[in-house]
Amino acid sequence: MKLYHNPRCSKSRESLALLQKKKAPVEVVEYLAHPPTVPELRALLAALGMKAQDLVRTGEALYKEKFAGKSLTEAEWVAALAANPILIERPIFINGKKAVVGRPPERVLEIL
Repeated sequence: MKLYHNPRCSKSRESLALLQKKKAPVEVVEYLAHPPTVPELRALLAALGMKAQDLVRTGEALYKEKFAGKSLTEAEWVAALAANPILIERPIFINGKKAVVGRPPERVLEIL
């Protein structure tokens, strides 16, 4: 099990706390310091059943400055997320071949 985590994000902290309360042996990945690679992102998106654009945090200043209103291909969005991990929605919890975005945080318990 793996949690892509941002310790500065309240939803991410809440998700981690829920998993710890359940004593889940989860590997915590601070994805801003250790961003997922393009292949990792592709696998993550497949597990989530999402397109890359749906995983983008559109409220981020970087999105508004560089990406708002642009039409990117799936490959271009994946590359943008890999190069700019701040744009990745968080937290993301992976358990085996299943994954969820922890919004609300209780969603992580759905695949525990």
